[in-house]
Amino acid sequence: MLKLVIGNKNYSSWSMRPWVLLQQAQIPFEEVTVRFDAFTPESSFKKTVSALTPTGKVPVLIDGDLVVWDTLAIAEYVAEQCPEKHLWPHDQAARARARSICAEMHSGFTALRSHCPMNIEARLPETGALIWRDQSCVRADVTRLVAMWGELLQQHGGPLLFGDFSIADAYFAPICMRLATYALPLPPAIADYVTRVQALPGVKAWIDGALAERDFLDFEEPYRLAR
Repeated sequence: MLKLVIGNKNYSSWSMRPWVLLQQAQIPFEEVTVRFDAFTPESSFKKTVSALTPTGKVPVLIDGDLVVWDTLAIAEYVAEQCPEKHLWPHDQAARARARSICAEMHSGFTALRSHCPMNIEARLPETGALIWRDQSCVRADVTRLVAMWGELLQQHGGPLLFGDFSIADAYFAPICMRLATYALPLPPAIADYVTRVQALPGVKAWIDGALAERDFLDFEEPYRLAR
């Protein structure tokens, strides 16, 4: 059975992507959580994860003797191992587009990711309003998301980016959580997509796990003094 090593569900956006992918696609796997205590070399987290992968980061997928790290590599590996799940769109052009937007997410949207760290438990509309007011780079990232998602939803008819669930939806699930946490302004069609993603069984299961953690980490929440 596949084994997926992840961090705290409330905070670890990168861990969320392959976990949601496996859960939503009903691919059996064993979950191993390594709690975020710190990210310094001497921290328990770093020591544990560095024993599995040279990057010292989660997520990590383990399949027998094979260790796969990085979310895109994990997604591609799972798609290859489970072709019957159709995790990428069937159409070649759509598949290329899906890979393109996942790669864009992987290396981009740095302002949104930096100023609005994932925190599923929190509701921070006041913080979001200040970020929206002061950070033009965040507004630019959201504008790009709105254009991207709007075009894909219209082209493929929804309810998800490429019609049926795909790696692309799993990949943008943490962004949906950020948009909800900080209540950033969205057109109705895009807000509806965010709601649909949150309602997916795989995403709902991750949210439930995040809410059950009750693990406040001050270094992950510089904008709050306590939960």
